[in-house]
Amino acid sequence: MAAPPAVSVMGMKKAIVTMAGAALLVAGCGGGGEATSAVESPSEAPASPGAQSPGAQSSGAQSSGAQSPGAQGRDVPEALRFKGETLAGEQFDGAALAGRPAVFWFWAPWCSKCRSEGPNVAKAAEKYGDEVSFVGIGGLEKDKGRLRDFVSRTGTGNLTHLDDRTGRLYSHFKVTSQSSFLFMAPDGKTSKDSGPLDEDELSRHVDELLG
Repeated sequence: MAAPPAVSVMGMKKAIVTMAGAALLVAGCGGGGEATSAVESPSEAPASPGAQSPGAQSSGAQSSGAQSPGAQGRDVPEALRFKGETLAGEQFDGAALAGRPAVFWFWAPWCSKCRSEGPNVAKAAEKYGDEVSFVGIGGLEKDKGRLRDFVSRTGTGNLTHLDDRTGRLYSHFKVTSQSSFLFMAPDGKTSKDSGPLDEDELSRHVDELLG
């Protein structure tokens, strides 16, 4: 008569084990997604406050009028938050101009006004030397060879010239015609004028930048 209770106890143990296994299986299916999402790999970990993704940095997305640290700790005005490429194929970062006066000259290779004022721009750039940064922005043309030919013909090889065949920089600076000039003071304030400008007119504008 002792055998039946033993069988009953064994049966109960098997039932308990079976129920425990079933409970673990249910927990694994139902909670698996939550457990996985709680453990993140380093590549999926959320960025710390203030960190930016590479895309956000390259697009320069910041609040309007805000400034960010530039070269040597200077603040970078909104207008200088751009990157481009020189006609020589080198990368150019507008932030490098922060804290110093700069003259942007917007030209196109087929523009007769631009060609006529080119020598004056070259003289002004030579006159002010390292005091003022002169940057040419050649656009409204698909042929890079014509941009280079313009620089050679106008004798403006002493300037840094940016390749703007896409028109991206024209849009960034809100320039709609050529020739055009944008004069930027060290504090980031800007003024514009349309060409052609002779050597005296250019000097007047630059002297105002220098105070």
